[in-house]
Amino acid sequence: MWHLVCGDNAVAGVRRVIGQPAAEAGLRVLRDDLAVGPLGDVDTPPCAARAVFWRGVWPEAVTPVPDFATGLPEDAHWLASLAHQERPVTVWHGDSCSEQLLLARVAHALEGSTVALWEVACGTGDSRVPTRRAVAMHDPDTLAQIAQPRPVDANRQAELAAQWRALLADGAPVRRWQAEIFASEGYAGIDAALLDHAGDDWRPLDRVMAEVMARNDGFFATDFFLYWRARELAAAGQLVLTGEPGEYGYKGLQVRRV
Repeated sequence: MWHLVCGDNAVAGVRRVIGQPAAEAGLRVLRDDLAVGPLGDVDTPPCAARAVFWRGVWPEAVTPVPDFATGLPEDAHWLASLAHQERPVTVWHGDSCSEQLLLARVAHALEGSTVALWEVACGTGDSRVPTRRAVAMHDPDTLAQIAQPRPVDANRQAELAAQWRALLADGAPVRRWQAEIFASEGYAGIDAALLDHAGDDWRPLDRVMAEVMARNDGFFATDFFLYWRARELAAAGQLVLTGEPGEYGYKGLQVRRV
């Protein structure tokens, strides 16, 4: 059995539930945050547009820089290979848009094959900030209590695969998962939130980003993604950034609206 999780933070809990031997044999981490950035070539190696996006998002001051040009195509090739092997696939997911997108991506990869697709639902079904739960948000003991693997039936798999194809085709750079439906949009909503919380006086950038995160329903806006949008807004003359980058590339920076 393959066990797929979205991001490293989910590994410890899932490993505790399935056991070390099963984890060593089949636990795989997919690290791409599918909720943001262009998706058009994510399943088509060399995934050039996707790699360029992530290289731009990654702060220059943070090293080492992941090898996106190698890692993203490797993931695409590996997912494509799943349909040609015999091991069942289990996707662990919660209310993270990226986790839900991973499930849809795998459903698409397995479409038409005889490989069984399973899921372990660890969320509430509500992706609003106060109620949402990603896999990594459960401690291992709680995760063990709620983990109930179940097969994804043919109709649901077909629906998920169709949703994935639609998202690949629409070209929008941001995706939210709300009421169990994916919705696409541009960067305007996130940018407006950053501008609103920045204000006219100098404020610590990490505080501004934390406030945006705490009010952002539908997907988990990460610090690196928000820092990239802040840099883009600064380049467009809408924000001013000052200070030394510091830890994570943004600690120590101050921000205000122009």
